[in-house]
Amino acid sequence: MFIFDAHLDLSMNAMEWNRDLTLSVPEIREREAGKTDKPDRGKNMVSLPAMRKGNIGLCVATQIARYVKKGNTLPGWHSQHQAWAQTQGQLAWYKSMEKAGEMVQIRNLNDMEKHLALWQTDQPNKPIGFILSLEGADSIVDMDYLEQAYESGLRAIGPAHYGPGVYAYGTDSVGGIGTKGKELLKKIEELNLILDATHLCDMSFWEAMKVYSGPVWASHNNCRKFVDHNRQFSDEQIKELIQRKAVIGVVLDAWMMVPNWVRGKSTPQDMGVTLEIMVDNIDHICQLAGNTDHVGIGTDLDGGYGLEQSPADMDTIADLQKVPDLLKTRGYSPSDIEKIMNLNFINFLKRVWV
Repeated sequence: MFIFDAHLDLSMNAMEWNRDLTLSVPEIREREAGKTDKPDRGKNMVSLPAMRKGNIGLCVATQIARYVKKGNTLPGWHSQHQAWAQTQGQLAWYKSMEKAGEMVQIRNLNDMEKHLALWQTDQPNKPIGFILSLEGADSIVDMDYLEQAYESGLRAIGPAHYGPGVYAYGTDSVGGIGTKGKELLKKIEELNLILDATHLCDMSFWEAMKVYSGPVWASHNNCRKFVDHNRQFSDEQIKELIQRKAVIGVVLDAWMMVPNWVRGKSTPQDMGVTLEIMVDNIDHICQLAGNTDHVGIGTDLDGGYGLEQSPADMDTIADLQKVPDLLKTRGYSPSDIEKIMNLNFINFLKRVWV
């Protein structure tokens, strides 16, 4: 089955982890053998060949660069201009992948329709389609920068990531969107960008919902019902997104799948983390909606973690092909499964990109 993955940090892996994503997953792991600079060295799950093997032909691919003020202990850049420059380096990598025929940027409905038609053919080594998203808006120095990003193909944006940001407060922080956040949301709406509600803290989430009326989705978010943490959505937040015709991509980072995960100590095997838990989250969103129209896949695989923090029944991203059978076992129909695996996000874009 064709799969749309709504959240992959491809350029981060290429530019900060120094991974050649044109190689196979085993080749990248071999290249990293013995390295200890990052906990997931030699444990990556994503590469462009693995995506082709898993028929994951379309994704939302990120740029990401945090700005940290003095005293903020999170990793990040010491000025917004440095953060902007980092995102432009990431953009240059995407452009080089396009030139190599490995990827193709999807900017509008015509691009998407053409790409989906290509993926219905038997052409070998088809390019991976990507929709460009900015995870955390710290690198947007002012609204002229956002217009420039839009011209470069940016089509979705999350105002915050972890901690306090320039425009909103993210995971593990508390605060509202303020004047700058409202200015950003107004510009997002003006450009018809998609607001990504992922990572917004509760206060910023609800304030954003009050002032923003444009298209919104959540690229990679699970349910607070299963893991009681501010990174997850409460049922009230999920219902708000459903009411706004959003789609929520379910994520595969183990600490967001089971409670009491201890980073660096817990293992997927010991904690019983499998793709069944992904299906639990999918099912919960469907039950709240009363239909299968508001949930999809947003794996976040290799988003700063690897095999050590991913479902135990996965080796690479290609194993997403196990999910349709799990949904079928739960009683989901073929048409519902297709919506969850690709059509919900595709139909969202068809509605927004008029």
